Amino acid sequence: MFILLVEDDPFIAKSIQLALRHLNFSIEHVSSAKDANYYIQNTSVDLCLLDLGLPDQDGLDLLKIWREKNIHLPVLVLTARNKTQDCVEALNLGADDYLTKPFELPELIARIHALGRRHRGYASNIITLGDLTLDKAAQIVFYKNEQVPLARREYALLETFMLHPNQVLKNDVLIDKVYGFQENIESNALNVHVFYLRQKIGTERIQTIRGVGYLFHAKDESES
Repeated sequence: MFILLVEDDPFIAKSIQLALRHLNFSIEHVSSAKDANYYIQNTSVDLCLLDLGLPDQDGLDLLKIWREKNIHLPVLVLTARNKTQDCVEALNLGADDYLTKPFELPELIARIHALGRRHRGYASNIITLGDLTLDKAAQIVFYKNEQVPLARREYALLETFMLHPNQVLKNDVLIDKVYGFQENIESNALNVHVFYLRQKIGTERIQTIRGVGYLFHAKDESES
């Protein structure tokens, strides 16, 4: 899951980033509405953590603009405004959930998982495709009943594949999910992660679509 964090408090932003990266989430941080709007319209963001007190624009106004443009990604509002009216307004404008500051990181993580399940149509944190199982809550993977050690970006790549089985995923979409909107990414970085992932979950499961991207088979073709 690729998360965009829109938060102008550097201490809060750093704490959230460290916690989520430790759990293998891909997360990018911006501190202004302008940068947030650019990310949302130019990358494949799965979920946005949106602070309302931004320096250049109120977060509620930004949320309203997104919904008017039919941008329907999940938005979890983070706010120091603890008045019921403000929270109700956020929900009415299209927020999917909200947390008032200060909040505990375990609660934030639980709500992220819940929103991810809701918008992807999964009632459970567990995704099983053949002999491969991914537990989104624990951020662990089992292949043939044995836990597979994955680096953070390998996990992000596999989660994206397993959420879209038997579909061709373009290279630029996969890069967004795994790296965010970083610059200075090596041209063969995605290929390298795919290579190592193939060694761990079966070489035939991930098919290269030359010049386009990759297709992830729900079942390991070598087992058929």
